[in-house]
Amino acid sequence: MNGGSSIAVVGGGAAAVCLLDALTASTLAPGSLTVFEPSPHLWRGRPYQVDTETLTINMVPADMSVRAGDPEHFAYWLAGRDRITKSLTVPDPHSGARFIARTIYGEYLEHTAYSAMGRLRRKGWRVDLIGAPVTSAARCAQRVMLQTKDGRARVFDYAVLCVGRGAPEDLYSLAGAEGYIGDPYPAVDRLHEIGMGDHVAILGSGLTAVDTVRYLAATGHQGSITLVSRNGVLPAVRQRPADFTVKNLTQPHMQALAAQGGTLSLAELAAMCRSELVQADSDPDRVFAEIGSTFTEKPLDRLRRQLSLVDDTDLGLRILQRAIPDTGPDVWPLLAEKDKKYLLRHHHRALMSLCCPMPPASAALLLELADTGQLSVQGGLHHIAPEGSTSFTLTTAGGTFTADRIVNTISPSAQRIPHAAQRLVTSLLRSRNVAVNPYGGLAIERATSRLTVAGQADPCLYALGDLAAGALFFTWGIPSLVDRARDITDAITAHQTAAPLTPALLSA
Repeated sequence: MNGGSSIAVVGGGAAAVCLLDALTASTLAPGSLTVFEPSPHLWRGRPYQVDTETLTINMVPADMSVRAGDPEHFAYWLAGRDRITKSLTVPDPHSGARFIARTIYGEYLEHTAYSAMGRLRRKGWRVDLIGAPVTSAARCAQRVMLQTKDGRARVFDYAVLCVGRGAPEDLYSLAGAEGYIGDPYPAVDRLHEIGMGDHVAILGSGLTAVDTVRYLAATGHQGSITLVSRNGVLPAVRQRPADFTVKNLTQPHMQALAAQGGTLSLAELAAMCRSELVQADSDPDRVFAEIGSTFTEKPLDRLRRQLSLVDDTDLGLRILQRAIPDTGPDVWPLLAEKDKKYLLRHHHRALMSLCCPMPPASAALLLELADTGQLSVQGGLHHIAPEGSTSFTLTTAGGTFTADRIVNTISPSAQRIPHAAQRLVTSLLRSRNVAVNPYGGLAIERATSRLTVAGQADPCLYALGDLAAGALFFTWGIPSLVDRARDITDAITAHQTAAPLTPALLSA
């Protein structure tokens, strides 16, 4: 029996991979690690399943490393894969950047996870994978008891909830309707039955919607395609990569401000952004105008203009796109409640659009389809009604139209607990071991990602990923997961050092 602590990881997607890799670099005494994941897509999660290579991630390899302190980890693995397979991803013709297929990134996650498991075992850890969902959790003295669907209970010193975001949200209650596709991933399985001439309405206008258009175009789809959502906002267009250093809007700066008990108003934050941009010889008014035009400029006009700025020498948007994901989790807790509400109400969609941009080649494809009349983008969606078994009627602010097929790509709201985790989270809420964050997900402690109740952090319970969205503002990018995984391993290490160890594994 190991003498170290026992750690449970609930969920086996990208967040869990980041945590496993962080554990290999920690100074934790060897103990036991148990990963619970019922899905057949172990380590890949929903976005990176085995699928067509047409669908790509929207970030360059340097921003997708799961190893803290080593931004070249993914690029190095990718170079090795290229040598073995003798294949090389064609660079984006507009920016020269490489945007890797989602399915290939899934291979990287798998490789990294199994490599981390091997390293942990060589260090003396016991590592187990359990293909059953965790349905309830309870605090048991100084430990955590998890129960799986088969009724078996296991007790751990620490539990980290990495449950992921879940499938698209069925806002219009269309589940079960003929012709309705509730989730486009994996595209080769979910979208292949769409008729070549079908009018396809894609619910949502984010990156998953763009993926769906790419797949349809790659398979030679001839029918009309309509991207339709409540706001009609498309992702921005990623500009050519450039070298620069963010000087003031940094994690250490914000963390130091928090340590001093400081707060930030939106006016002060805007002033800090302006100062950062001025120091980089960027025009802050252009950046603020870009944010402000999100809902006033027509979606395809905005897309065309942004594509024309791929080689823009002004670094403003690039700085914003790096600073917000990096410092969002540190800035958000410093804001007053009224400022948080204002930001979510007026600027959240604009910031997400700018900070989650599509590759330029995707933008060019959308514009090409729009120019031929095959693709359109509509906002103001408020009702959908199935019409018999052959079509749907969609009502928007501009009128109504019919579609043969509907593909749902609507991102789950930050307020929603993923369906697969609802029983687990409900059990913790009923026992008052966790609290709901008013902005979504669960309440956590910023510095450690520990779950909190009435402001008190629990050293045995942690959340990594979208369950922490309301508390940290930005949680779903790989760099954010890497940072939070390191926070969690540091927190467990500190607690293990300070607390007496319990037996590594008990069964009830």
